[in-house]
Amino acid sequence: VRHMAEVERAWFRRVFEDNDAPMVWSDRIDFQAAYDASASTGAEAFTAWEAEVAHSRRIEREAASLDLAGHQPRWGQGVSLRMVMVHVLLEYGRHNGHADFLREGVDGAVGA
Repeated sequence: VRHMAEVERAWFRRVFEDNDAPMVWSDRIDFQAAYDASASTGAEAFTAWEAEVAHSRRIEREAASLDLAGHQPRWGQGVSLRMVMVHVLLEYGRHNGHADFLREGVDGAVGA
């Protein structure tokens, strides 16, 4: 969940609004930092993820078309909203296999 908050921010907020926006869980572009959840709770992770998803959805809603162009600062090139949405969909698909903890509950609590 923490990683997907970073993915949402990196591919929507940083590409279409603020190329210099800080990442959610690190002070540099370090997606691996999100995997260390020792300093946060499941509730904090879900709150951050939900906020980034809401921000992404606003960008999608306000776009005139999927051809909206943004700048991917990590690649140094332009990308379309269409490409970003496909990429993020693939990220969710790839990481869905890691979501088994949802069956067990957040933070190990059964039935969460």
